[in-house]
Amino acid sequence: MSTETSVGIVLVSHSRAVAEAVAELAVGLAGGGTTAPVAAAGGTPDGGLGTSSELIAGAAAEVDRGAGVAVLVDLGSAVLTVKSLLAEGDELPEGARLLDAPFVEGAVAAVVSASAGADLDAVEAAAVEAYSYRKV
Repeated sequence: MSTETSVGIVLVSHSRAVAEAVAELAVGLAGGGTTAPVAAAGGTPDGGLGTSSELIAGAAAEVDRGAGVAVLVDLGSAVLTVKSLLAEGDELPEGARLLDAPFVEGAVAAVVSASAGADLDAVEAAAVEAYSYRKV
């Protein structure tokens, strides 16, 4: 699968370390070879805890290949920040979509499916399906 036409994935967390770790995990579990473009947008520009519309918009632009951008968030204000960016209409690439999915499991499912060539609807479906993963 060429990253030229892949759905991009943005992982938004209140913590830079968490966003980067989930990105590393998702890419690692996607297997060898070429993976879909993934960017972490965690914390604030000064390295603190929080969310940053600047970091999110930059990450989305970085992974945009024209096939859509799937945005997964951890909680609270991350959701609100992404919704605000989507409402503004010009901050995120066309085709950017906030996914209602668990952060870690959804990220893995999204990266695996995007890396296999899935379109944005299929990437979203895979990430959302992660809500049903049972652990016991």
